[in-house]
Amino acid sequence: MTIDQEPSAQAPLTELGAAQASTTLLERLAEKLGGKATVGAVYGEPITRDGVTVVPVARVSFGFGGGAGHESGAARSADGGGGGGGVDARPLGYIEIRNGTAVYKPIRDPWVDIALPLAAMVVGIVGSKSARALARRRNRSH
Repeated sequence: MTIDQEPSAQAPLTELGAAQASTTLLERLAEKLGGKATVGAVYGEPITRDGVTVVPVARVSFGFGGGAGHESGAARSADGGGGGGGVDARPLGYIEIRNGTAVYKPIRDPWVDIALPLAAMVVGIVGSKSARALARRRNRSH
């Protein structure tokens, strides 16, 4: 084996090492983030008092990504890697268990309760005024 053949023979091993490092990084991120992405992270554990049990309900998701790089050549040599991730946990509601009956109770955003009726009212007012103005124009043109 000559010196010219040696780098090309080692290149697959180096690329394999970068790919394996990337895979290991992604697996570690998934393990760590997945372990933290729980309803308990949002609310805590179910609570029982006076015969009533409240079980929290939440939407929990996580995502992650990573990468690795390798470049080699006669004049250049490079290596790289990186990764990151995040967790999103949002409370949705709770299940109330009382006397053997379970009832889901959503947690609503108060702005939705205000904004939707207000938007419907504005659309109704603007729509009726526009319809009246259009009717007046038609009557004037005839």
